[in-house]
Amino acid sequence: MRRKKPDDLREWCYPFIFETRLTCDYEILTDELCCHIGVVLSMLPEEFTDIREDLEQLQPLIYNLNGSVRGKHGIFEENIEWLKTRYTHYQQASEGRVTGFVLPRGPAPVPQLHLCRCTGKKIVRMLVRLEEAGIKFDEALPRFANVLANFFFVLTVAIKHRLEVAEVPYISINY
Repeated sequence: MRRKKPDDLREWCYPFIFETRLTCDYEILTDELCCHIGVVLSMLPEEFTDIREDLEQLQPLIYNLNGSVRGKHGIFEENIEWLKTRYTHYQQASEGRVTGFVLPRGPAPVPQLHLCRCTGKKIVRMLVRLEEAGIKFDEALPRFANVLANFFFVLTVAIKHRLEVAEVPYISINY
């Protein structure tokens, strides 16, 4: 039985919640990522003004990413280039700290940023699934989402560097 919009709007959390298409799942993932960033912002030390400004600029872009599959395209080349620039900024600031796999741990908001990174990967995977299902969207979306996941990782490294917290290497027995 297909669900339909209830008469009582208190029983309806999202206009597309009863869809069976993957588009709704994608939108929920991007919303989740935006919420994770809100958590990070609430935990970010006051002196990290550059990171705060970047995350505050990123939240609306993630909602633009959200609406870019169902609605009008909202992620553009200049957004990707801005994010790449910010990635490079943090990567250069903590150059050489990570040379292999590290365990996703550290003081707040580092673990929360690792959750952002994982959700970013889920968004990339969902875009793959949407494309596989025949949904058309601009190529900028997976490009932006991939840079986004990488950006969150480099932020974890930069924050731990500023806080003088060591990375904990992970040596894989699998690869």
